Amino acid sequence: MGRPTLILVTGPAGSGKTTLAHELATAIGCPVVSRDEIKEGMVFSNPGFVPSVSDELTMRTYGLFFETIALLLRAEVTLVAEAAFQHRLWLQGLGSVGDLADLKVVRCTVIDEVARARQEQRLATQGTRAAHADAQHLTAAAAFDPIHLEAPTLDVDTSDGWRPGLSAIAEFCRNPSAVA
Repeated sequence: MGRPTLILVTGPAGSGKTTLAHELATAIGCPVVSRDEIKEGMVFSNPGFVPSVSDELTMRTYGLFFETIALLLRAEVTLVAEAAFQHRLWLQGLGSVGDLADLKVVRCTVIDEVARARQEQRLATQGTRAAHADAQHLTAAAAFDPIHLEAPTLDVDTSDGWRPGLSAIAEFCRNPSAVA
């Protein structure tokens, strides 16, 4: 029986998580479960939905995100899970999946000015962002408490490309004994 790996790609809004998660999943050959993409699919099914901070669909998405991860891990599927959850929310959600896989954490870091510029750019150009309360988040700058678990963790500076690069990140995720 195989043991899957759960690779968490996390960081604050605008840190490049989604882009990195999809590139990493392609590099190692596994699916991505993205909290934002799940919510966008829910919004598509609910015409007229108006997002707000902690709206009904956001709250439903949280549980569905972790249920989806658990379902795939039980089927022995290695996967990349991507979300902008702070430590407390990751810790709470991972309680249901912790024993199902080996865990690797990739934390995206970026300077505030770059993150804000990315948020503004995607709000202006990505129609699917209408599913989220991005404009409200832009006005409410809050401290981000990054995930900090007893698991191999790699910090990736995403300010200008990825440091370390994608091949090093993929090797970190592939190597069962890798510690950053």
